[in-house]
Amino acid sequence: MTDAAIDHALAGVHQRFTENNPESRRRFDEQTRYMPGANTRSVLFYAPFPLTIARGEGAALWDADGHRYADFIAEYTAGVYGHSAPEIREAVIEAMQSGINLTGHNLLEGRLAKTICERFPQVEQLRFTNSGTEANLMALTAALHFTGRRKIVVFSGGYHGGVLGFGDKPSPTTVPFDFLVLPYNDAQRASEEIARHGPQIAAILVEPMQGASGCIPGRLDFLQALRDGATQAGALLVFDEVMTSRLAPHGLANKLGIRSDLTTLGKYIGGGMSFGAFGGRADVMAQFDPRTGALAHSGTFNNNVMTMAAGYAGLTKLFTPEAAGALAERGEAMRARLNALCAKEGVGLQFTGVGSLMNAHFVSGEVRRVDDLAVVDGRLRQLLFFHLLSRGIYTSPRGFVVLSLPLSDADIDGYVAAIGSFIGEYRTLLPSAK
Repeated sequence: MTDAAIDHALAGVHQRFTENNPESRRRFDEQTRYMPGANTRSVLFYAPFPLTIARGEGAALWDADGHRYADFIAEYTAGVYGHSAPEIREAVIEAMQSGINLTGHNLLEGRLAKTICERFPQVEQLRFTNSGTEANLMALTAALHFTGRRKIVVFSGGYHGGVLGFGDKPSPTTVPFDFLVLPYNDAQRASEEIARHGPQIAAILVEPMQGASGCIPGRLDFLQALRDGATQAGALLVFDEVMTSRLAPHGLANKLGIRSDLTTLGKYIGGGMSFGAFGGRADVMAQFDPRTGALAHSGTFNNNVMTMAAGYAGLTKLFTPEAAGALAERGEAMRARLNALCAKEGVGLQFTGVGSLMNAHFVSGEVRRVDDLAVVDGRLRQLLFFHLLSRGIYTSPRGFVVLSLPLSDADIDGYVAAIGSFIGEYRTLLPSAK
């Protein structure tokens, strides 16, 4: 494997991609006039230019040049229902017939709140937001005021929304709270640091599986150490389940048997609409009770009827606990097939994750934290992304794979076959299994 060979291969796929997508290229060039990089959501950009997606139906997408793709990214986990599910569409239309913005308590928010609390037993009470980012900000605010403390423990590689991202230190766009950044999946270090800073810690914020950093599952001993440490320190344990709540019938934390003090939710729970929620212990959430609490919580669209209707329809008609369990099992089976294929071919490629979420990594050995991925050559991720596009599979440039309910067995077979053809085409450029 040489740098020149990888660069040559990547230049070739970029050229073919450009030649095959003139309409997406035209639209990209036009829109750079009005948006920096023709972009208003950074994760959707990739060089030489991103595809413009024209429409979606079920688990299929079509771009502006008319190419059809099997959708294996599903709006970065928000699209568990696929595109234009009749049950979701009909619920939204029915809700809109009675008015969109009603400027008051409405008929729909209470039933969605009840459904979520019954689905996730650690959530005794909750409040709605418009995104998972807002949900995490409000959960941290609740913890700061409830404890009267200022320090927040987070973990390298953690992503909790556009203004709450962490490497070895907070990202440049992260809000300036007093953060203590610790390594993920290091139970001993976490226990020691939490004990050392205990009287100052308001909250410990963690994903039970880190999503944006590469679907890195949290080890049970690590997550239990956080629960024990928070209890001993008098801090609140906040589980960010914006992504992971879909990985088991009642959320990943519930499956692991660890109860948080606060939980944040988002993505698919709003039926694919703009949505977030934070909730947990009733005594903590009582701070937001307008009758007695000290904390105000604003948001014009927090209880908008479209999301309230779509969320209820999705959770009760489509993504029931039984459906969540079945989708997780399909994901486990698919990941096992992919890892068996990579092992058989002797290449340093693996898929990590839990249930219906997984990520491709060009590295051998256990992936416990984001530092274990530092050796991965990002150009190989690009080659994989464009290879999958050429096979009619739409996924993420970082190797993130998301299953949705409408995906068929044939779609999954096609993805596995595409990984096989990728290995066959680029074997000499790939690292060997160790």
